[in-house]
Amino acid sequence: MSQAPGTGREPVVTPVRVVIALCLVAPFVAMLWVGSYAKTDPVVIGIPFFYWYQMLWVVLSTALTTVAYKLWQRDQRARRASKGGAGR
Repeated sequence: MSQAPGTGREPVVTPVRVVIALCLVAPFVAMLWVGSYAKTDPVVIGIPFFYWYQMLWVVLSTALTTVAYKLWQRDQRARRASKGGAGR
């Protein structure tokens, strides 16, 4: 639904929030789609693909969660500033 003109409310779904959601959903999709990594090749330093792919996602998940958190903080500061509140 679109916002009625003159209500003064900011939209709930913004491009920043979509990026945040994608950052948080990507690791789940990657890990739940087992068929994409249920194989042994390519082997990296003797570790089959199945294992190193999952370990790679541990690092990627940490990075994506950090990005989502920082974007959320920035979004909240911008919303407080637009309402005239004190931002940190």
